[in-house]
Amino acid sequence: QVQLVESGGGLVQPGGSLRLSCAASGRIFSINAMGWYRQAPGKQRESVATITSGGITNYADSVRGRFTISRDNAKNTVYLQMNSLKPEDTAVYYCNGNIRTSYSLTSYRSYWGQGTQVTVSS
Repeated sequence: QVQLVESGGGLVQPGGSLRLSCAASGRIFSINAMGWYRQAPGKQRESVATITSGGITNYADSVRGRFTISRDNAKNTVYLQMNSLKPEDTAVYYCNGNIRTSYSLTSYRSYWGQGTQVTVSS
């Protein structure tokens, strides 16, 4: 089994910062792309930022320049540094990883964390 566990969410004032972490554990042979997604009440889940195993990043227009995604391949961990937070960033943030669980399996499967709440409010 594979688990992705997020941490670092919470309540922050507008203009503040938070750092989210997501650690993957369990039966892992290799991890391809990892990413952060978010879902606000009444809205669909959207991509926030993704990063390949080689470090190539992609950001949603709404967060580019404010958020930074990074990863530590040795720790199977992905991070999201969020600066200049706005009330519209309020959402549940989910971690995602494309993971290959054994040498004999050549395909990658998408796994999700349980989500962490980020609330930006004064």
